[in-house]
Amino acid sequence: MHICGTRGSTSAPGDEFARYGGHTSCVAIGRDQELPDLILDAGTGIRRVTALLQGQPFHGTILLGHLHWDHTNGLPFFRGGDHPDSRVDVYLPEQGEDPTATLEKVMAPPHFPITPTELDGRWRFLGLDEGTHRIEGYEVVAREIPHKGGRTFGYRISDGAATVAYVSDHYPAALGAGPEGFGPYHDAALALAAEVDLLIHDSQYLDEEWAAQGNFGHSTASYAIGLAKAAGAKRLLMFHHDPTRTDHDLDMLTEKWKKQAPLDVETAFEGQVIDVTGTRN
Repeated sequence: MHICGTRGSTSAPGDEFARYGGHTSCVAIGRDQELPDLILDAGTGIRRVTALLQGQPFHGTILLGHLHWDHTNGLPFFRGGDHPDSRVDVYLPEQGEDPTATLEKVMAPPHFPITPTELDGRWRFLGLDEGTHRIEGYEVVAREIPHKGGRTFGYRISDGAATVAYVSDHYPAALGAGPEGFGPYHDAALALAAEVDLLIHDSQYLDEEWAAQGNFGHSTASYAIGLAKAAGAKRLLMFHHDPTRTDHDLDMLTEKWKKQAPLDVETAFEGQVIDVTGTRN
């Protein structure tokens, strides 16, 4: 598994953000040493996936957790997909309308020069409902989770050898205060994260930022740790970093999380390669 974009809300360019990366949300998954065939979200980090394809066009699926800019704006810049020989299925949470028309609201003139159907290759745009699906040979469980501004899914993905939960944008406080004031550990989140080998979770805010930013639609890092513990997740990857969070800030926070958390906690960085069965690079 390759971490290709780690930021939330907007990209973060500049020297202060270089090590953890400035691209927005994208994770690429492949089996063993095979090329990636499943991509989670299409933020600007999807540009990094092209290099992982070793000159080959992309043949696989992109799962969009939701349709905010930081999860979709990379689509037309994915050269591995925008290729005459590509085959790309894009799934988005069912919106009750044609999925292509939904995407054209953010990718079409006058907002962008081309529409989704003008990308090179064989592209399909499909709606996805909650439930268990078979996609690219993976078992994919989609559950709706609370997040401001549109229907949002978290995903649980298994290849039979390991299981990953991807909950990139999560606003559990919409359901109430919960045990620590940051939202409850609700059924959908617990089901996605239950005993997974790796939980990738929204950690955009710190506890001390909650009073000012708690209504923006995201989670605190302490919530992510609490959920991982409650669900029995083996490892937790902090993700969707606030765009103001510098490398120095994240270094300090990583040390704090490692000392305080009751499980293995890491902080996502661009270029990170994770063998979910146990090895980190």
